[in-house]
Amino acid sequence: MSDRVYLRVAKGALTPADDLSAQKLRGRGYSIGDTVSADLRKPRNPRFHRLAHQFGAMLVDNIEAFAGLDAHAVLKRIQIEGNIGCDEIALNFPGLGPCSYRVPRSLAFDNMDESEFQGIYAAMCEYIRRTYWPQLETAAMEEIAPLMGEGA
Repeated sequence: MSDRVYLRVAKGALTPADDLSAQKLRGRGYSIGDTVSADLRKPRNPRFHRLAHQFGAMLVDNIEAFAGLDAHAVLKRIQIEGNIGCDEIALNFPGLGPCSYRVPRSLAFDNMDESEFQGIYAAMCEYIRRTYWPQLETAAMEEIAPLMGEGA
């Protein structure tokens, strides 16, 4: 069972989104009037989760630089190459000096807010258009991935 509790925005309040969420809140011992802390996220749209992997599969099929990779590896590579949705870690190698190491943040469904995902996805499309397909308009690039279908 997931630890996540879904809430619905009401006028001036957050309320349990369903009976399961209300049950989880009761199970944690929360009472009306309690103060709690939370990291709020808007749940991701499953359609866009599939879209990103279809986008990666399309790139494997159409860009030689990604041949032989799976869709997930392509998405991670784009994140690192374009510094999109990455955390940078400063390293200092004796004899070589300072450098930075990019660690791509997880695009996993439960790890990222919908609005953050949309920004990262748009930046990835723009990076591919600019770096690998400069002849393609950004809007056309964003339209290609949904057309790939479920079988991609």
